[in-house]
Amino acid sequence: MRRLLIVFIALIGCAPLGYAEPPRLLVLGDSLSAAYGMQIEQGWVALLAEQLDGELQIANASVSGETSGGGLARLPPLLERYQPDWVLIELGANDGLRGYPLSRLRDNLSEKIALSRAAGAEPILFAMALPANYGERYTSQFSALYPSLADQQQVALLPFQFADLLGQAAMIQADGLHPTVAAQPIIAARIAEQLRGLLQL
Repeated sequence: MRRLLIVFIALIGCAPLGYAEPPRLLVLGDSLSAAYGMQIEQGWVALLAEQLDGELQIANASVSGETSGGGLARLPPLLERYQPDWVLIELGANDGLRGYPLSRLRDNLSEKIALSRAAGAEPILFAMALPANYGERYTSQFSALYPSLADQQQVALLPFQFADLLGQAAMIQADGLHPTVAAQPIIAARIAEQLRGLLQL
């Protein structure tokens, strides 16, 4: 028995290190992250998970049509279920498209930031923008909300990813809002590069 114990201890001492799981990222988004108009595996989140396989575990909790308020209601159980290290908050576009007050959007995003941090996760804001036909004053204030909130809350901010794609017919679906299948690898590659630098992967 003593000999077996010695062998067991020796095996533990010789066990290779570095088997800790990769950190976890929860993506909380709307149709832009939910692969609207295509198969889920064609979307940028799934492609990102492939690119960062072994470096980052990614859970996609995005829902088409989601607002900042809907995401706020869903976040607590998602934090409990996935226990992420980071939460990428890609929400607000549907609030803007519906003309919701920007004060409500700011409050909802702030609350998601607070909930994430309370759960031990670090939030990351995904900047959004609106089509120009929603009025210069509202669209400019909407776009400015994200860097302003990120600065106030000391949160990392990923820039809006679609500005240069909007003028390319092959990159935007017929609705003029959602990126096509062809655009998804471009978006995934951009975000992978940004996350590697931000999260030091």
